[in-house]
This record gives sequence, structure tokens and C-alpha cells, in this order.
Amino acid sequence: MHTLARPAPQPAGEASRAGVVRPRRLESAAAKAVLVALVAAGIWSTMALQINVASIADSAGNAVDFAGRMLPLDFPPVAELAGMIGETLAIVLLATVLSVVLSIPVAVAAAESTGRTRLGRSGARGFIVLMRAIPDLILAIVFFRVFGLGALPGILAMGLHSIGMVGKLLADAIEDLDPGPRAAVQAAGGGRVQQVVVGVLPQLLPQIIATGLHRFDINLRTSVLLGYVGVGGIGLAIAESMRTLDYRRGMALALTVLVLCILTELVSGAFRRRLLGTPRSRAPRGRSVGGGALVGWADRVSGGWVTGGRRQDRPGGADGRRLSQPWDADRVRRYLWGAVVVALVFLAWRDAGVSVPGFLTGLAELPSTALLFFPPDLSAVASTLWPELLTTLQIALAATFLGAVLAVPIGLLAARNVAPSPAVHGTFRVLIVLVRGVPELILAIVFVVVTGLGAVAGTLALAIGAVGLLSKLVADSLEETDVAVQEALRANGAGRMQVFAAATLRQATPALVAHVLYLLDTNVRAATLLGVVGAGGIGYYLLNASRIVDFATVTTIVLMILGVVLVIEGLAVWLRRALR
Repeated sequence: MHTLARPAPQPAGEASRAGVVRPRRLESAAAKAVLVALVAAGIWSTMALQINVASIADSAGNAVDFAGRMLPLDFPPVAELAGMIGETLAIVLLATVLSVVLSIPVAVAAAESTGRTRLGRSGARGFIVLMRAIPDLILAIVFFRVFGLGALPGILAMGLHSIGMVGKLLADAIEDLDPGPRAAVQAAGGGRVQQVVVGVLPQLLPQIIATGLHRFDINLRTSVLLGYVGVGGIGLAIAESMRTLDYRRGMALALTVLVLCILTELVSGAFRRRLLGTPRSRAPRGRSVGGGALVGWADRVSGGWVTGGRRQDRPGGADGRRLSQPWDADRVRRYLWGAVVVALVFLAWRDAGVSVPGFLTGLAELPSTALLFFPPDLSAVASTLWPELLTTLQIALAATFLGAVLAVPIGLLAARNVAPSPAVHGTFRVLIVLVRGVPELILAIVFVVVTGLGAVAGTLALAIGAVGLLSKLVADSLEETDVAVQEALRANGAGRMQVFAAATLRQATPALVAHVLYLLDTNVRAATLLGVVGAGGIGYYLLNASRIVDFATVTTIVLMILGVVLVIEGLAVWLRRALR
């Protein structure tokens, strides 16, 4: 009797690994299929919106006519312009400070190392995602109904929405901190609050300041957009100028915003590099000041004032027994910076004209005001709102596709380890800074005038804005690749293109995919916001509904946008995990 030979039993460990690897491969294949589908959707959206060279060329005459109507630029008097700039910076500063203050406890609750319970951590993470998903324009519309006109709605809208970014970055930073100081406080009998105050916050302070500076830059651009719903400052003046077709004044103010954004980008970037460290800044301070015995002698005589705190390197002062921190240069400098920040916040509070009684009155009326937004009106969903929401998605997909096509080569040439020469690298880095300085709203206004109302203007504005963001991320990712792998290939005779394809690009591919997904995520929200200036999509209907006090329709649009944003965010999180 013939019997089939039974296969040899598979070791339990190998069977388990095979069972884990198989679903992993299936998930990776599914993620790649979704990426291909997203690229196809981007191409289809570009074609469906009729964005091509011919349609852009047809608008060349409008561009020339627009340039004739905007020149010469009409700047307001210096005192008036300074007042608008001061009001804008005051609103942005207060919103940024509010977001940082609120984000710190949220981040502590959300971090794995400091969160009290798993349920609490999940709740805090969910709150961060929710704040990030609700566009600040929508929050501003709601807060205007609650607190009335003034700077307060804009401060609250930008401050709460910023928690979505600031809270996430701080929570991730807390999880990466050295656990030693917190464990030492715990071993000494310190409670949870003491562990956070003594063991976490001092280490987190550079990240807090750097993230706040980055958010200040973003909020400055957003404040221009919120001017279209009544937030004071330069944004409101631009909106009024465009509404009355006064292009000379409007574009002069837009140029002022551009200069402000570039200056903020440069200053905040320099501060972030200083705080978070660069290879040059990590060098011993005595050498960077001047080096040599003279600096060392002066530092010993001054007790650390020359190099800025080398005295801290000694654990316990000169005799090794001192436990309190000395009043050296670093400590004095930190207190001075703290005093400057407090003074700026006080001045901003005064210039913004925030009324505490008005805030308390609005809070008391909040329940009755909230009832005006419910129940949502679903009558126009199928006939009007859903097609407009689909247009918003098409704008985001097309802008992401076009932005990636433009940004990737620019990012390659801006990367120090890929560019053919330092001159090319420097030129494209300057180009990226200039493009990043232009707010998308300004681009949208220009394209609306040139190409007319509709989705083409919104798509082109977002695509160019994407170049500034994505090309910088691409260049940074390429420069952060492991140089040793590239050197190994060169040592074996590989050419420039071979090193790039086999070492540099291969290492950076996961980061590049993540950056494009992040761009799609942000473009969905931005496409909604640009609709308020007539750049196509559902944002235009949102603004109209708020102007005619149709709060039921506002609620319907908000829920639709929130649903789409959450779906896109969940898809992006899954794709990043599956492709890791």
C-alpha cells in the first residue's frame, strides 16, 4: 500500500515567524497598491480640473492685465502700516503662547513615559488629533458667534488648532527624553507632578521653544486667511482691499506679509538651530569663542562668563560640594530671555485689546450659542455640498501630485550630498526659503484674479505652496542619510548616479513617502480654507453660510470636512506604518 510521505514537522519558532511575516507582506503590498491608486487619483484630478499648459497659457493675458492694475503699489502711511503689523504680531504671539501653554499638560498626559493610564493617554492623543483635524477657519467662525468681533476669536481659533501640532511634537519629544532625571526624582520620593516639573520640563524646554517658534511662523500665515472672516490686522486690510478691487493697496499689503514671513522664517530657523543644536554649535564653547589659552584663562577668572557657563560642567562648584546652580552667564541669559518673552506677551495683550469681561460673558452664553448650530441641515448635502466636497478633494489630490512633481527635483538639487556643487545647493536652498515665505492665500488671490474663480486657482496656489514645504523636507531627508554607505560604494568604484540610486535614494525613500502623505493631509485642510477667497471647493459655501447666519448648514459642512480629514489622517497613519 502506497502512502504519502508526511512533511517534516516545522519548528515552532519558524512557523511563528512565518505567520507574522506573511500578514506583514500582505499589508505592505496593500499599502503599495493604495499609493499607486493615490497617484492615479492625483493624475485624474489634474485632468478633471483641466489644469494643463494650454489653459495656463490662455491666462497669460489676464496676468499682464492684473500686473497693470496692481502697479504702482500703494502702501498705507507708515504709522498705519506699523499699527497693522503690530496688531497681527500681537494676535499671532498670543495664539502661539496659548497653544504652547495648553499643549504641555496635554503632551504630558499623552506621552507613554508620563501618561497616568492607557485610557488617559488614548484620550489625550485623541484630543490632539481632533484639534488638528478641525481647521482654524471653522473655529474662528464659531468663536466669532460666541465672543463677537475682535482679536479674541482669532487667538482662540489659532491657539486651539495649534494644539494638534504642538501637542503631538511635545508628546513625541517627552518619550525621547532621558528617563534618568525623572527616575532620580521618583527614587527620592517625589510625586508625579514633581517628576514632571523637575525631571521632564527642564529637558523639554529647548524643544518647547523651538516648536513654539515654528508654530509662530505657521500662525503668521494663517492670520492673513482669518482676516477674511473678521480677525484684525493685515489680513483684514487685505480682505477689504480685494473686496473693493483695490489691487494696488491689496498687493502692497501682501508684499508686506511676504517680507514678514521671510524674516520670521529666517529668525525662527536660526533660533531653532541654536536651541536644538548643529554640529558647529555642539563644539566646545571655548574653542568657538576664540580658542586657546587666553579664552581658558579668561573663563577661569570670570567663572564661566566668557564661554557662557563652562563652570556648569563641574558637578559641584569649585569645592565639589555646591548643590545649587551658580549665577553664571547661561543662567542670567535664560532669565533675561524669560523676562523678554513675558514683556512681549504683556505688550501683545495690550495691543490686541482682549477684553476679559467679554471673554467671560461669551463663556456664560456658550451653551445657548452652541444650540444655534444644532441640528445640522442635511437638505443640501446631495445636491450641492457633496459635489463641492469632491471638488475640494480633487484640488488636494491634484495639488499634491503637481507639487511633488515640482518639489522632488528642487529638493534633490538643494541637498548638500546630492547637488553637483555648493553653488547649486545654496541657490536652491535660497529658492526654497523664498517660496516658503509666500502664504498660500496670497498665491490663491493672485491666481483667482488671473485664472478666475474656481478650482484651477486653488490647485495652482497649493501646488506652488507645496514646493516650498516638500522640497525642504526632501532635501533634509537626503542630507540625513548614512554617509558611510555612500562612501563604501564610492570606495568600490561606483559612480555618482550609482551612489545616489543605490545608497542615498534607497535610504531616503520611506521618509519621502511619509512627506508626500503629510503633504496630502495638509492640502485637504488647506483646500477647504482657500475656498473662502473663491479658489473652488466647499470652503466658499462655508463662508457664505456663516455670513447669512445659516449655522445649521455650517454644522453640516464642518461635519463633512471633519469626516474626510479624519479618514485621510487614518489612511496616512496606516500607510506610514505599513511601509516602515
